[in-house]
Amino acid sequence: MRVPPPALLPILRSGVQGDVLATVYLSPNREFSVTELASLANASLKATAQEVGRLVDSGLLVDRRAGNQRLVRRPEPTRITTPLGDLLETTYGPLPVLAEELSGVAGIDKAYIYGSWAARHEGEPGGVPGDVDVLVIGSAPLDALDIIAERATARLHRAVNIRRLAGSYWDDPPAKDIFVAAVKQRPLVEVPVKETGV
Repeated sequence: MRVPPPALLPILRSGVQGDVLATVYLSPNREFSVTELASLANASLKATAQEVGRLVDSGLLVDRRAGNQRLVRRPEPTRITTPLGDLLETTYGPLPVLAEELSGVAGIDKAYIYGSWAARHEGEPGGVPGDVDVLVIGSAPLDALDIIAERATARLHRAVNIRRLAGSYWDDPPAKDIFVAAVKQRPLVEVPVKETGV
């Protein structure tokens, strides 16, 4: 069965490819194991390894072996990789950027991207999303979330809006809260947030 191209960037072959490329390209000073990339892309190890192999073969990623691990990084800037990085930042960038920015912040139980970006990530057709809407579940300090929203806005060159809800409210909202009901009915993309001290 043929998988349709991803709605976020239809020139790519798959959403896994987009997530892998964005994660690596938006952290140019880091190396990632294939296992870590699979986890961040919420994909199987096999599918991730296949995409990494294709991208390395094409020169869009660089790899090296460290024991039994395959480590992947962004290649040196070229006439192809530089504009590709810009495209990835605009389309797939919110997930890896927010995962990095939110990791280590105390009081975050879960974090989700919702709205038009989440809809495109999950395959719904439509135009390029404007801003990025983020829902943090937990008790993270609002001041810290405001600073993260500003940093993410600067990195992604688009508005990032973060809203916080208590876990008990998210789990059992009042019937009159149409916001939570609407968010739960539409696509949600979980942001893989590492806990404090991890």
